[in-house]
Amino acid sequence: MDITWYGHSCFRIIERGQISVVTDPYSDAIGLPEMKLKADVVTISHAEPGHNFVEAVKGEPHVIQGPGEYEVGGVFISGFAMHDVEAAAPRWNVSYLFQYGDLTVLHLGDLSHVPDQSTIEALGEVNVVLVPIGGGNALRAAQAADVIALIEPHYIIPMHYDLPGIKIELDPVDKFLKVMGVSKVQEEDTLKLASGMLPEQPQVIILRPKLGVE
Repeated sequence: MDITWYGHSCFRIIERGQISVVTDPYSDAIGLPEMKLKADVVTISHAEPGHNFVEAVKGEPHVIQGPGEYEVGGVFISGFAMHDVEAAAPRWNVSYLFQYGDLTVLHLGDLSHVPDQSTIEALGEVNVVLVPIGGGNALRAAQAADVIALIEPHYIIPMHYDLPGIKIELDPVDKFLKVMGVSKVQEEDTLKLASGMLPEQPQVIILRPKLGVE
C-alpha cells in the first residue's frame, strides 16, 4: 500500500490490484496549487472548499460523504460521525476507516475534539492514522497527541497544518513534533506499507506534500 499526501487533508491511498482512494480534495481557493488527481473513490469529511472539491479528481469516482458501511472493489470503508456535539457551534465531520485486506488507514477529517472511549473502540485496530494537528477548526497539537494515545496506531501521519501559501491560519508541524517528543524527523515522499511488516512502536512520519498537478 502507498499513501501520498497532497497537502492539507488530501491523501491518495493505492494498493496494487485494488481501488485507489482520494480523501478531502481541496479547491485552490485555500491558497494551495490546483490539483488534478485520479482515483476510483473520493471521501469527503465535510462540506468546505478545503475538503470537498470533487472536481479535482478526474473521471467519475464513487463519492462517499457520510457515515455508514461501504464496500467498493473489495475495499471496506467505514464512515464515522465525529462532530463535536457539545461545541457552541457544532460542525459536521465524518472520519473514514479504510480496510485493504489486513491493513487499515484512518482519516480523521476535521476532527476538533477528543472522542470518548466507546467511539475509539468502535474503530478496531488502526495501522495508520491521518490526524489534523494545526488547529483552525480541527485538533491542535496537544489534542492530537491525546487522540493518538487512545487509538494506538502503528504509524502517525500529521495533516492539516501550515504550508507555504495556504490562506488558512494553522500551526506549524514543529509544534506537534515537540508535543510528541520527536527529535529526529522521519520524512518520506510516500509511506509504503506491507502487512506483517509493521513497527512495534508507533512512528511519526512526515510526508512531503506533493502539491500541484499530478
